[in-house]
Amino acid sequence: QVQLVESGGGLVQTGGSLRLSCAASGRTFSVYAMGWFRQAPGKERDFVAAINRSGTSTYYADSVKGRFTISRDNAKNTLYLQMNSLKPEDTAAYYCAARLTAYSEYPRSSRSYNYWGQGTQVAVSS
Repeated sequence: QVQLVESGGGLVQTGGSLRLSCAASGRTFSVYAMGWFRQAPGKERDFVAAINRSGTSTYYADSVKGRFTISRDNAKNTLYLQMNSLKPEDTAAYYCAARLTAYSEYPRSSRSYNYWGQGTQVAVSS
């Protein structure tokens, strides 16, 4: 089992940047594929980005491609999401998620993930 704790959210102006972190504890971090999801009030939880166990492969939602970068440091048991050129529509609670896997995969469906953090709030003002 793994425990996930997000941090780094906050209020930022349009065009600004934030870096979210997700600290993992428990089982060896490198056995998990990781993902970031977000949920705005009254909306479903949406996929943002995912990364495979080794950090060599990534996948992004079209809405964030070119602006956000997912990365991980397995030595520090930490997942990151660098968010640049933020827009008001990026406002949401952001969640990191982990999937225990033996494969080099990076799932996009929330149903594929076994463990979730509590979320960190990001607000982008216009």
